[in-house]
Amino acid sequence: MPITKLDDIAALVVIDLQKGIVAPPTVHPMGAIIDRVAQLARAFRKRGLPVVLVNVTGAAPGRTDAAASTAKVTRPPDWAELIPELESQSGDFLVTKERWGAFHGTSLDEYLRGRGVTQILLTGVATSIGVESTARSAYDLGYHVVLVTDAMTDRDAEAHRHTVEKIFPRLGESGTADEVLKLLVK
Repeated sequence: MPITKLDDIAALVVIDLQKGIVAPPTVHPMGAIIDRVAQLARAFRKRGLPVVLVNVTGAAPGRTDAAASTAKVTRPPDWAELIPELESQSGDFLVTKERWGAFHGTSLDEYLRGRGVTQILLTGVATSIGVESTARSAYDLGYHVVLVTDAMTDRDAEAHRHTVEKIFPRLGESGTADEVLKLLVK
């Protein structure tokens, strides 16, 4: 369903645009994704709307095939640092997560409810992991969810396509960064 409107108090949530995650190849050019997200963040800040910047530093403790294959990988010290293009501001809410989704084990829901947020707009990487997991939780928690599909990407083209076409329509509305920016100036 295309985006119909912005709620009075909507928040931009940026998933995992951090140095260690934006470096590997992705389906869509990362520079274009970063530019769109940065533009959205500036527009939200200008309107006095919350901007949430999320990074990931760990993983759930369960045993998985994927975890076993990456257990010996040494990450550089700046791996979890947010990218400078986001122009993080003192008024932004920073969330460090250790799971796929930004709600589990963090104070994100408490922060959003404390500010009266009823709608979240999701961007970031990876579409089929961090973005989708956060969208599922936001939907379950009763937020109006908007997926800004040209401001997210994935490492796997089929995973990105499946999430955008099959999962997102069940969780919320979708739109482009330009469509959101036009709604922000109304």
